Amino acid sequence: MKPINVTETYTPPIERYSQYLEKALSKKWLTNRGALTLDLEKRITEQLDLDHLTIMTNGTLPIQIALKVLGKGGEIITTPFSYIATSAAIMWENCTPVFVDIDPVYWTIDEKQIEAAITSKTTAILATHVFGNPCNTEMIEQIAKKHQLHVIYDNAHGFGVSYKGKSLFKYGDASTCSFHATKIFHTGEGGSIHTSNKELHERFYNAHNFGHNGQEDFHGLGINAKISELQSAMGHAVLDDFEQILSSRQRACEFYFKALQDKDLSTIQLRPETSWNYSYFPILFKDERTLLNARERLNKNNIYPRRYFYPSLNTINYLNGPTMPVAENIASRILCLPLSSYIQEEDVQRIVSHIR
Repeated sequence: MKPINVTETYTPPIERYSQYLEKALSKKWLTNRGALTLDLEKRITEQLDLDHLTIMTNGTLPIQIALKVLGKGGEIITTPFSYIATSAAIMWENCTPVFVDIDPVYWTIDEKQIEAAITSKTTAILATHVFGNPCNTEMIEQIAKKHQLHVIYDNAHGFGVSYKGKSLFKYGDASTCSFHATKIFHTGEGGSIHTSNKELHERFYNAHNFGHNGQEDFHGLGINAKISELQSAMGHAVLDDFEQILSSRQRACEFYFKALQDKDLSTIQLRPETSWNYSYFPILFKDERTLLNARERLNKNNIYPRRYFYPSLNTINYLNGPTMPVAENIASRILCLPLSSYIQEEDVQRIVSHIR
């Protein structure tokens, strides 16, 4: 029987991808902000009603650039319940991660614990919208203004999510996203950074292009985070089908929600006023032993979910954070079930039957 993996990359028709690719090949301009890249930024900006967006070659570099510009080598308050890239970027940019535990209902950073973690060395808050579930952006903004801190959101899972009537990208001083092949919208490998502040946008943009100011002058320090035209061609071809991708994943999630009405299992609880993108389908078991038994059964039947996010980042040796009881508990019991644009109701039924 065909294996069912935790995700399956959406691949647009090769003919359509080739049409976009031919535009780049005919111009012999494959990088350095070619026409496809400029057009893709414009399309995403218009479709999501954004302000200032720069797309980049992966989803980690935008976090690093935001930290370089806003973190300034200080302490960064962050969440232990995220992918390793969030905390690794903090360390890589010579900042210090300061972990705050998570909300047991929404799994995002517990905004009620942030103020207690602020010191004279704190420069920013880096929070993750978990599985596209928004943080409490209002309270985080209030805390940041009170203490004159910057807010960066790791919005890797949030493409297409709206919160309180506007794109999730529009919260915080900076919002980063991943366009990795596993994401609901992708460029094969890629990412972006968004800000509503024009001056910040220029600083992020300059930083992703070696700091260039024309060919022979420089605004300041920068690195190379530019996306290629080959990646942008994939982005265009995928974006053409985004509504179809969204609806197929919504249908699969509805199958899951209906089939998993079980007192011993919990599914994601979205923050009110969230229009979700169905990017992941996490379930929470009553304990770790039950999770491991279920995963073993699934694997034996050629089904491969993922423990995501696991482990809690504060437990990783080089991060060495204090105990985070809620995050560690959730991380030990959470499992992301297979979800893609291609999954069918019979696949969901097969998966659920093995979990039961």
